[in-house]
Amino acid sequence: MDNKENMDKIQVETPDLKSKSKLLTFVLGIFIGLAVIVPGVSGSTIAIIFGLYTAMLYALGNIFNDFKRCVVFLIPLALGAVVGFGAGFIVIQKIFGKYLFSIVCLFVGLMVGALPAITQEIKGQKLSPTRSILFPLGLIIPIAIGVLSIILTSGADASDTATFTSFPIWRYILYIPLGFIVSITQIVPGLSATAILMAFGQFGPILNSVSVSYILENPQVLGLYASLGIGFIAGIVLISRLFSSILAKHKVTAFFMITGMSVGSIISMFINPDVYEVYTAWANGNGNPILSIMIGVVLLAIGFVLSFLLTRYELKHNNN
Repeated sequence: MDNKENMDKIQVETPDLKSKSKLLTFVLGIFIGLAVIVPGVSGSTIAIIFGLYTAMLYALGNIFNDFKRCVVFLIPLALGAVVGFGAGFIVIQKIFGKYLFSIVCLFVGLMVGALPAITQEIKGQKLSPTRSILFPLGLIIPIAIGVLSIILTSGADASDTATFTSFPIWRYILYIPLGFIVSITQIVPGLSATAILMAFGQFGPILNSVSVSYILENPQVLGLYASLGIGFIAGIVLISRLFSSILAKHKVTAFFMITGMSVGSIISMFINPDVYEVYTAWANGNGNPILSIMIGVVLLAIGFVLSFLLTRYELKHNNN
């Protein structure tokens, strides 16, 4: 076994949570909050771009064992997530119907420009049979989920009209494992919470239930939020600990799959039910596809340049 393979087995040190910028962690939280709303965006991929993925995994997975340090790190992350999530509902969702394709292009540019932050982890590493399989496997997973979500939601209520019509006990029970599954998307790079919820036909109802008027008329929905939250928190803690262990023992090999999932996530942003509705509208003669594509290309380029420059700065800063 060569030195590179040996390096892949070495236990990594416990991340220094105190050295992580609280402002950077807050900004990461904002993007993670937005990732729940924007189709195809992966919060964990953004964490890798910010160089905070390992620290985030440790803090989430060891909050009960190392409470004080983990909470200090997680507070700005959680505050940012609340801000991003709120902004997603207040701003982004209002312009989705008209400018969805352009918004997606902007996020694609941001993610493509930041790919060097992920690919540097596997640069120059030996390509073993396992790694050769993991990269294409990671590439396929987000794309497959996007295609599956389109198939499962075809013919269903549109996301802007779907609502909960009843609150049977089984729904409260099923929302616990659903919350667990959604939590995985916040840990595994390349997966999108939006795509998962769309695949299960729950994105529209959940989205449209988040309003004061709806909650006052249907207070039972708070029980669904609680069930979703229980599953989500349990999943975050358990999956974070699992991935921390995997990265500690097989970091390079894991990043071959993570890189594939990150690339697949970028592709899947153009393959999900929301964007598919845009394509369908264009095919039916609605909207202005040429103008949308032109604006999208410009925003993609802007996002790429900004993200690439930020990523290059972060890489140089971390190397120094």
